[in-house]
Amino acid sequence: MSGNTTTAMKFQDEFRSRELVQNMATTIRRMAERLPAPVNFMEVCGTHTTSIYQYGIRSLLPENVRLVSGPGCPVCVTPIGYVDTALACAAEPDVIIATFGDMLRVPGSRSSLMKQRACGADIRIVYSSLDAVALAQNNPDRRVVFLGVGFETTAPTIAASILEASRRKLDNYCVLAAHKTMPVPMDILSGDPDLNLSGYLCPAHVSTVIGGNAYRPLADKYHIPCVVTGFEPADVMQGIEMLMAQILRNESTVEIQYRRAVTWDGNPKARALLHRIFEPCDAIWRGLGLLPGSGLAIRPEYAVFDAEQVMTLDVPVAVENPACLCGEILKGKRAPLSCPLFGTLCTPESPVGACMVSSEGTCSAAYKYGR
Repeated sequence: MSGNTTTAMKFQDEFRSRELVQNMATTIRRMAERLPAPVNFMEVCGTHTTSIYQYGIRSLLPENVRLVSGPGCPVCVTPIGYVDTALACAAEPDVIIATFGDMLRVPGSRSSLMKQRACGADIRIVYSSLDAVALAQNNPDRRVVFLGVGFETTAPTIAASILEASRRKLDNYCVLAAHKTMPVPMDILSGDPDLNLSGYLCPAHVSTVIGGNAYRPLADKYHIPCVVTGFEPADVMQGIEMLMAQILRNESTVEIQYRRAVTWDGNPKARALLHRIFEPCDAIWRGLGLLPGSGLAIRPEYAVFDAEQVMTLDVPVAVENPACLCGEILKGKRAPLSCPLFGTLCTPESPVGACMVSSEGTCSAAYKYGR
């Protein structure tokens, strides 16, 4: 599929054309015959993971072209200690927890937000961070704690909520921040010899903010091809085709397949907003551990809106379920069906690990589409 074809396609249904996808699969199989060795391509976006399972992309590929799911789900990579801290916040008197719905059922060491809500904790689902600000304004005698979880895509909206709370002088609004940035874990995974990665399907949502240029250091350092790819089946297939073309040309550069949404420079205004409110910090990723400079902490000048600064919490030591393979799955080293809990003790109705909770989680996608 040529670049001109991509430019001419305007509507979502065109990117779901069965004929187009089958033609691309044929092209990929022909290219695979020329590969000097098998290749491993990793997607690091939860929406990509869901699309790959939903549309059966793996079944269209030859055996020497393998797709590996990485740490692309922000809820999944949030460590269990953060959930425990959120539960400690919820246990405080006169506190309202505001959160997006996908955090409710994520298990902590001993409970979950959903279970605590059933026990009487005031935990409310909101659809934007500004809804949480409004909640604080409408409840001036109570503290509203917003659970700020996400990558560079959602972090600017949390930054905007802090600015708005500052403008309204709402000293009862704060954020429990656990934002993370994507290039650092990609750097770590690229150097892992066990994974032997051959290329990345780079995250599209994140790339609308950080831009395609953000991956150039990765391509240069590890000589690994990177393609920023959209979410529809034709998007994903073309992204794979572009990665394979780079390998066959013995190149390692960054390309943008998802040109209808992503530019090389991304969104400078969103990044400026991030820089104004947040500063880089070390962050714990589920499965990957402590990654230097991979998180976003609220700057000291906005500490009044930082839940960890304004609240004194008694948080127990985090305890992971040793049988859960969520961490290894997030690193791409295990597949969901290899987990002994998958589909038996761990299901979407009764999740043991975060990968089974989020709609972008690898185990959730495998359970729904891949069994």
